Amino acid sequence: MSTPVMHGAGNRPLDIAWVRGQFPSLKVEVGGKPAAFLDGPAGTQVPRQVMDAIQNYLTNANANTYGAFATSRRTNEMISAVRGAMADFFNCAAEEVVFGQNMTTITLGLARAMGRELKAGDEIVVTTLDHDANVGPWRALEEKGVVVRQADIREADCTLDLEDLEKKITAKTKIVAIGYASNMVGTINPVAQITKMAHAVGALVFVDAVHYAPHGLLDVLALDCDFLACSPYKFFGPHMGTLYGKKEHLERLKPYKVRPATNVSPECWETGTQVHELIAGIGAAVDYIAELGRWCDPTAKTRREALAAAFRTTVPYERTLLTKLLDGLETLQGIQVFGITDRARFDERCSTISFRIGEHNPTEIATFLADRGIFTWDGNFYALNLSERLGVEQKGGVLRVGLVHYNTAQEVDRLLEALHEFAAK
Repeated sequence: MSTPVMHGAGNRPLDIAWVRGQFPSLKVEVGGKPAAFLDGPAGTQVPRQVMDAIQNYLTNANANTYGAFATSRRTNEMISAVRGAMADFFNCAAEEVVFGQNMTTITLGLARAMGRELKAGDEIVVTTLDHDANVGPWRALEEKGVVVRQADIREADCTLDLEDLEKKITAKTKIVAIGYASNMVGTINPVAQITKMAHAVGALVFVDAVHYAPHGLLDVLALDCDFLACSPYKFFGPHMGTLYGKKEHLERLKPYKVRPATNVSPECWETGTQVHELIAGIGAAVDYIAELGRWCDPTAKTRREALAAAFRTTVPYERTLLTKLLDGLETLQGIQVFGITDRARFDERCSTISFRIGEHNPTEIATFLADRGIFTWDGNFYALNLSERLGVEQKGGVLRVGLVHYNTAQEVDRLLEALHEFAAK
């Protein structure tokens, strides 16, 4: 398992043994066998430095903010430093970074604040492809007369129907809410193209990048989106959410908050006392990815350059695992894979794949795999509109396998062997 595999452009090979050595939980065993964590889309494992950062904060800096004493000052310094880390991760300014409980809570709060500027008859466009955290908060504004329109998909490959989306974006559209990548079928949306469509009619763009963040380099400047949210626990960090917002919007919009809280952005968007120890963990998660990038490309000078180097290696590596998995799945009788399967189009999807085997309930398959130490997810994963649109919601949804860069070809082989065993029952 120590053989280096897959080259990024200009990078050293990815040493999978080094990668796995950073994650203590990968040593967990089930029935005497190492657990295969193929459950990344619901939350990745965390490297040791994230654990150490959380413990170090609680030991040496545990206090609330803006006090006159040492541990409070350390908390302020830590939060400022992590804003800088997330700014590098997003490619934005530090004052455009907001921390929150999770992406869903952040989106609900932002939608409510944006709703202050909307009137009856204004329109918001959402999509069938999205997690409900990027649908429900906008639909909640229907109670004040806002009209929500939903763009459809192309069922054959589970991609967004861009023609339908373009028809639904009109002069009445004020917000377009889209996902960067589908957490069910892995489809990557052309966000920059969609942003241009929205801005052409004066609409703001909110991007749910939760599922994309561990699978590709984020660049909000290149996307030109107005807001983008993601969850550190999906990119090897703790359970929190983060938001990028263009400074002009964060300063103009008025969040709901208590009176004594600051009116200064971005802190005014961070309702109540934050989970400071987990913010420390967010910074360590970003630094882990940067460390991986420097391991792959020692010439990387800045943290942003190191982050780019990391994804130059992990993206093609994950695609090799995805190809291997798909090759094996296609030998299973009764298999139905959802999403893009054309290997030539893998730049339009990430390494998350969902499928059904005949009429078997996905929970039955997930349980069979779990008994063998293989961790997968079943259901709709809150992508309820997509599950209903594909006609699988009433059948238990799908089985989802999510591959990230700490997974191995051997784990894919174990999964395929177990699935063949299940299908032969």
